[in-house]
Amino acid sequence: MREDDERGGGASIPILDPHSQPRPMSARRLTLPLLALLVLTACDTPDEAPTVLASATVPEWAVDAVWYQIFPERFRNGDPSNDPTRASLETPIVPGEDWAVTPWTSDWYARTDWEREVSDNFYEPAVFFRRYGGDMQGVIDKLDYLQELGVTALYFNPVFYARSLHKYDGNTFHHIDPYFGPDPEGDFELMRQETSDPSTWQVTAADSLFFAMLDAAHARDLRVVIDGVWNHTGRNFFAFEDLAQKGAESAYADWYVVNTYEDPATDEVEFDYEGWWGAKTLPIFADNADTTDLHPGPKQYVFDATRRWMDPNGDGDPSDGVDGWRLDVAEEVPIGFWQDWNRHVRDINPDAYTVSEVWLNAQHFIREGGFSATMNYYAFAFPVKGFLVDGETSAQQFADTLDARRGVYDDATARAMQNLMDSHDTDRIASMIVNAKRRPYAALDRYDYDWGDRVAPRHDDGYLVRAPNARESDIQRLVTLFQATYVGAPMFYYGTEAGMWGADDPDDRKPMVWEDLTYDTETADPLDRPRTPDPVAFDEDLFGFYQDAIALRKMDPTFSRGTYRQVYAQGQVFAFERELEGKRYLVALNRSEQPAAFIAPVSSDDPRVRFNTGDYATTRRATIATVKEGGTEISLPGLTGAVIQL
Repeated sequence: MREDDERGGGASIPILDPHSQPRPMSARRLTLPLLALLVLTACDTPDEAPTVLASATVPEWAVDAVWYQIFPERFRNGDPSNDPTRASLETPIVPGEDWAVTPWTSDWYARTDWEREVSDNFYEPAVFFRRYGGDMQGVIDKLDYLQELGVTALYFNPVFYARSLHKYDGNTFHHIDPYFGPDPEGDFELMRQETSDPSTWQVTAADSLFFAMLDAAHARDLRVVIDGVWNHTGRNFFAFEDLAQKGAESAYADWYVVNTYEDPATDEVEFDYEGWWGAKTLPIFADNADTTDLHPGPKQYVFDATRRWMDPNGDGDPSDGVDGWRLDVAEEVPIGFWQDWNRHVRDINPDAYTVSEVWLNAQHFIREGGFSATMNYYAFAFPVKGFLVDGETSAQQFADTLDARRGVYDDATARAMQNLMDSHDTDRIASMIVNAKRRPYAALDRYDYDWGDRVAPRHDDGYLVRAPNARESDIQRLVTLFQATYVGAPMFYYGTEAGMWGADDPDDRKPMVWEDLTYDTETADPLDRPRTPDPVAFDEDLFGFYQDAIALRKMDPTFSRGTYRQVYAQGQVFAFERELEGKRYLVALNRSEQPAAFIAPVSSDDPRVRFNTGDYATTRRATIATVKEGGTEISLPGLTGAVIQL
């Protein structure tokens, strides 16, 4: 969460063109390139992945994970009967009585009458009052889709009760949002009787549905990690409401940072408190006296809520609970809290994964706090933006940055990092690429990755909102192949595999594009600029590519557990080797628009192209690998990446 949330030849293997004929849904699950890859690797893939870890904080499963991020309100509306109501919106409620849930398939930039009544500006504030009705039933309905995509671990943005669409303003940490479940009114009635004492906590219908989702996910070998926001709450959080009503006499008076209480002798509003980055909608928890920990009150509550979701029935067996946590704005919570909390988590489940949200170098924070890893913006997304997305840096600069930033972490941590390119806090990868030529940079050290005013038309009228073209999709496939083959666990934001595009918040939170729904063409523009209409539909070809890239990583542990070394970095061509127990792969990436031929200093008697992004391009482009004196010669078309088994 960020502040603005509130504010063909040689030894190559011939592979048929996946675009040569339409693929129905069932056939898409095993595309022709993937079938060839399966045949080639079936005989020599180990039955068991070798153990490489020696870390008490990194579980084995996290090293092999392929992550998928779900933003619940925008993933799938599986039960329209529980859709949010006007009364459920953030207070003060701005939209009028004609407010309604926004149709899932409507043009994102088209504005309804109630939105126009609120403001002439698309962004401020009406779009943030939109609701589309995504819920837990929608997730359950699409677990088979996620399994078929091939991902193995799900990260959910906050699922606890809150008024906002993003749920980072939690009103409780021990209940799933009632509008994600089948009986909102019944859930609210149960919740009214509760306190911070776990003995008073009920199991609501939404809670039960979440547990059912957990069971269904685990039955499909999908791990589930949820967002923990232990720094601040919403104003309707039960403890803060009590404090606001009772002042210094509240049992929760010490839970928050209160500047002044109400003076009953005056008519003025004196009650004042600290909010996250000044946002009064997000009152922050108080620290202990020496600021090394959270105050004991909220700390105990967070510990109790943590146990509730990790061991729901309290029998000491965590298999029915969540598999870990993503921790929001983690650096803003004292390190002493994290040390105790991470121990608490692993006392409940030694196999749990905890990942912090840290945007820069997280080396010391991870080690001191006891985390498994961090969201890998600094050591992955930033350099990938500079080289593969923008084409700004040289291959050697890219390679050196990767080595330097990965090298600060121990081996287990580096392999468990969430290697993401986009999320709910950034513009989508497709739109990053569409806008990749914008110069000069405002923040050169990160190539304007998620840099405030540069990543959305909300702040910059030069930002383009169109769909990517064929060339830009070629670059997206390059990025994805790198995610699938580099050190660390790849993570994909919902809808990236379906062809979604969008600027930074809120445009990165469009409703998921599904194959069984028909969407309005995107013709409107948020700034009323002229634009060419863009059809919106599930991209089966792109889905097939993502499915195959994920399968490539999963079918051989070399990509998740093998050694890594760069072997070639010249101009805009980069190649590296992954090796495990005698099996070696060369991954070659050509960011140039022009074909490239080079000799990689790696030996092979029979180099074979196992995967080639050119097979998925509009015009098929073959990669060739041949034996040469001094190494292996690779011929790569422009904007193409390939995996060669040595």
